[in-house]
Amino acid sequence: MTKSEPNFTAVALAYREGQVAPKVVAKGRGLIAQEIIKRAKEAGIYVHESGELVALLMQVDLDDRIPPQLYVAVAELLAWLYRLEQGKTNPLVNKSANTKITPKILGSN
Repeated sequence: MTKSEPNFTAVALAYREGQVAPKVVAKGRGLIAQEIIKRAKEAGIYVHESGELVALLMQVDLDDRIPPQLYVAVAELLAWLYRLEQGKTNPLVNKSANTKITPKILGSN
């Protein structure tokens, strides 16, 4: 499936220190997903591709926090991203992960 197909999806998460959990701040399919990712890249925000995680996050309502069932998966990604931003992780170790912590854009194809 290519990123121009209508089933292509993207989800943007935002997390601020002190929040209980990250929130879904944008999500969409097809052209909307492409625009979310385009704007993220223009803003210098990395994009991480994970079809399985995006499929789960697409079920979360806009402006809602992620459910507890996704805490571990998202926390692991955020921890890796934090290490990447601090220069403690080699970005080539996980070629599919290239994201900043806040906000984080997830795309699936």
